[in-house]
Amino acid sequence: MTDLSLPDHEYLTVKELAALLRLKERKVYDLAASGAVPCSKATGKLLFPATEIRQWIEQAKSGGLSAPGAVERPPIVLGSHDPLLDWAIRQSRCGLATFFDGSLDGLGRFAAGEGVAAGLHIHDAKSEQWNVPAVSDAVGHQNAVLISFATRRRGLVFLPGAVKPTRLSDLAGRRMVPRQAESGTDRLFRELAAREGLDLSDLSFAEVARTEDDAVEAVRRGDADVTFGLESVARSYGLEFCPIVEEQFALVVDRKAWFDEPMQKLMDFCAGKPFASRAAAYGGYDTRNLGTVIWNA
Repeated sequence: MTDLSLPDHEYLTVKELAALLRLKERKVYDLAASGAVPCSKATGKLLFPATEIRQWIEQAKSGGLSAPGAVERPPIVLGSHDPLLDWAIRQSRCGLATFFDGSLDGLGRFAAGEGVAAGLHIHDAKSEQWNVPAVSDAVGHQNAVLISFATRRRGLVFLPGAVKPTRLSDLAGRRMVPRQAESGTDRLFRELAAREGLDLSDLSFAEVARTEDDAVEAVRRGDADVTFGLESVARSYGLEFCPIVEEQFALVVDRKAWFDEPMQKLMDFCAGKPFASRAAAYGGYDTRNLGTVIWNA
């Protein structure tokens, strides 16, 4: 077993733990704030129990204690398809695989341990909050954290030259590309349509699209008149866009996996200039709060 060279007293200070882990003290404060490292604030100062620190390093060297009986999560990002996230995962060469099939599908799979993270944009109509109520209900008992990724503009995507819809109620009589029932987009569309009094039986529907790109591409091909899509994708395909809502896209991440190399490599890439340039080129994204902790289990 590795000699952790822990001091012989019961609690470590921030300075001692930083020296032990070969980290800057600021990083230790961040670990404590996220709940990733065992600590006590009983004295008004951060103190770290030496016995638990030893166990934390031995059992989960890159990110905190695993829950008893926890299974090893595969390095897969689940949930909602986001073009910018998808690009960043590939461009960063972080080693993470993807399985995007909707926010609700991804949250369920994450709760079942089928991946290390899931992209979400789930609106709660009762509280008017994004993501937190759904995540708290689904994984509140797990060692997870919800991290901000971006604010995205979503609205009506349609062909140039077509009669411009300005609200959801304008869709009556048009043909629309729907999203799968497990997606945050479908849930949000139905919620907003009900608020505006749009009867969905007044629309006709094309084949279900399972990604943001597939939905917009179907409109470009002429399979439908409109879809409820992202500005960034509409611009990529040269289509018109009418904004309806700004939504919060976030990542629920296993806390241990957050400190493992693949997630850290991805987030380091997202903090760089190539990512910022791509987000600006896509349009419809605000990534200023990327990496901010929104919720802790």
